[in-house]
Amino acid sequence: MTQAEALQEYLLRLADSDMILGQRLCELCGKAPALEEEMALMNVALDLVGQARNWYEYAAELINDGRDADKLCFRRDAHDYRNLLLTEQPNEDYAVTMGRQFFFDVYHYFTLKSLTESSDERIAGIAAKSLKEVTYHLRRSSEWVKRLGDGTEESHRRMQDAVDILWRFTGELITPDDTDRLMAEAGIGPDPDQLAKDWRGMVNEVLTQATLTPGAEDAWMYMGGKHGEHTEHLGFILAEMQFLQRAYPDATTW
Repeated sequence: MTQAEALQEYLLRLADSDMILGQRLCELCGKAPALEEEMALMNVALDLVGQARNWYEYAAELINDGRDADKLCFRRDAHDYRNLLLTEQPNEDYAVTMGRQFFFDVYHYFTLKSLTESSDERIAGIAAKSLKEVTYHLRRSSEWVKRLGDGTEESHRRMQDAVDILWRFTGELITPDDTDRLMAEAGIGPDPDQLAKDWRGMVNEVLTQATLTPGAEDAWMYMGGKHGEHTEHLGFILAEMQFLQRAYPDATTW
């Protein structure tokens, strides 16, 4: 794989993960446990969709095969998507929703923080803008994990269950592959070892404050999302998300 090909792949990973998690959160419109939470969730979802568009637009320019950001988002099949498996997991109860958000937010925060110093000026600019939003996302999700974990007996049980359910998908966040290593060597992406260290450090700190027990570092992990190997959930997400573009390709408003 050339550096140019790796960069395209890396941008799609960033875009797809943001887009799929944003779509998951949008499913909670009208279903959140409180009005304030619904507004907060939709704001986070809109932030992620906006960030995804920035990554898609840059990827489209580099791929340069006639597809724009919309086509990259709405015209690719599940096996072409490169999102992290964590982002496609169902919402379930609110503990799972916030646990998934927290694990992703920690990864997202440290990734973007590193990308602000990327040798690629376009990536550095997008990351700097996105980091302001993700800093809020992380503060909010970590507060919810602590609130539920160190709350009532019921909320603690549910939050611990959420950690146990989601832990098997977290390894992919911090396990580098050839693309990640190429990006790091080129000074474009974050150092994989530092990213893993930062992620584990913050996750363990927050879970300790929440009186929760993290999974084992050497636990078996689901992998493959970054290479187009997904759970059954992604197909259902795309079927809903891509319906209009698939049913009426290239449709325009009158």
